[in-house]
Amino acid sequence: MAATAQAPIERIGTVVRGGQRQPISAAVAWDRLVFVSGQVPMAGGRPSHPDIAGQTHAALDSIAAILAQAGCTLADVVKTTVWLTEASDYARFNEAYAERFSPEAAPARSTVIAGLIAPVKVEIEAVAVRPDAPAARFSEAGS
Repeated sequence: MAATAQAPIERIGTVVRGGQRQPISAAVAWDRLVFVSGQVPMAGGRPSHPDIAGQTHAALDSIAAILAQAGCTLADVVKTTVWLTEASDYARFNEAYAERFSPEAAPARSTVIAGLIAPVKVEIEAVAVRPDAPAARFSEAGS
């Protein structure tokens, strides 16, 4: 029977809203996978920018900062999920997104039109693969 050495779950960063720590991690890493919670473009309790392009860049900047804590960059992102509040913002969002993820190296992506809790136009979450995290080790029991 094989015994498995499980990689520990690593929680990266905290989320504070209204001065209260929330039951959310900014990201969770396991082995080489890094799951970044949805990032919204808020600054000082209000939207960081009035337009979708600025908000998209702000959300991606937040993701990049969280990924850096996990030893990753945007180049390590393999999947994003995007929520837009208005379908009419899609083209401008996509242009801003393409400035950070070229079509040749773009991650897989799902884009949804939905209402958001924060008063912003976009929320983005990401999954990345750490380039240097050790893989889980496997060993045979009794060897």
